[in-house]
Amino acid sequence: MKAVGYKLAHVLGGNDTLADIELPTPIAKGHDLLVAVQAISVNPVDTKIRSRVGGENGQYKVLGWDAVGTVQQVGELVTAYQPGDRVWYAGDISRPGSNAELQLVDERIVGAAPKTISNLEAAALPLTALTAWELLFDRLALPMAAGKGKALLVVGAAGGVGSILVQLARQLTEVTVIATAGRPQSKDWLCSLGAHHVIDHHQSLSEQISALGLAGVEWVASLNNTDEHIEQIVASLLPQGHLGLIDDPDVFDVKLLKRKSLALHWEFMYTRSLFQTEDMARQQQILNELAKLIDNGRVKTTVNEHFGIINAANLRKAHQLLESHQARGKIVLEGF
Repeated sequence: MKAVGYKLAHVLGGNDTLADIELPTPIAKGHDLLVAVQAISVNPVDTKIRSRVGGENGQYKVLGWDAVGTVQQVGELVTAYQPGDRVWYAGDISRPGSNAELQLVDERIVGAAPKTISNLEAAALPLTALTAWELLFDRLALPMAAGKGKALLVVGAAGGVGSILVQLARQLTEVTVIATAGRPQSKDWLCSLGAHHVIDHHQSLSEQISALGLAGVEWVASLNNTDEHIEQIVASLLPQGHLGLIDDPDVFDVKLLKRKSLALHWEFMYTRSLFQTEDMARQQQILNELAKLIDNGRVKTTVNEHFGIINAANLRKAHQLLESHQARGKIVLEGF
């Protein structure tokens, strides 16, 4: 089968880079599905792993943790799917990824793909939607269909996770959603997704929140540059509030949270699959719920850039754009 991989961890532009390769066709066993990958999206996690982790024992490493495809084969323990089913998923970071024609993935982290959108549109969503859903409802514990009079601040909201998180918060809660952005086009994007207010993360967050007539916010979802914003985040949170983050701050002084008795939550979407947790199938449930929201017109795709077919050259361009921190929405590729 065709795939895109690399052997040594590297920065873009070096001698070692993503390459078009051929790999043996895998075989589905146990809870695994063998999926013919039709469309993928590219995420910051791809670039982080490429720059830090190489293939084992001289083997190629295949990235990619977002896919839409058709089930080709099922393992003997599979109960939810059969060949021919159209599915979507974010996969398992400890296994070969979706930058390949065929991929093995555990059925417990796979959902039935939405019926009303294309493969490309669907491929933009699994990883970011799972991250956003888990951060909002499993970590921060925002109340479903409630929360009127309370507020959520989303720092760095215009990226892939923020673009879906803003929609989920608006559609599934009654919380006031305040998003941050640094560019006019990002502000327009977030307003189109339903943010009640968009403020500038280059200015004082707490002062801008005060100008909205709010004493503070009950929740903060910090999606990037948490170490740069931590003092303003703490200033913006009400006492006994909750801070959730997904990035990897170089420096994080947790003592800043003590005076207000603030709770800290870290979201890593791959925890359930990495540790085979008892609630691993929760991700299947989330993806199925999300598909219903999409098919009912309540949530829209976050596709922004179409980079063509799945090959090494196009994936290198996608990685380069992500590393420039100028991407808005999701980058997608389709077919081999």
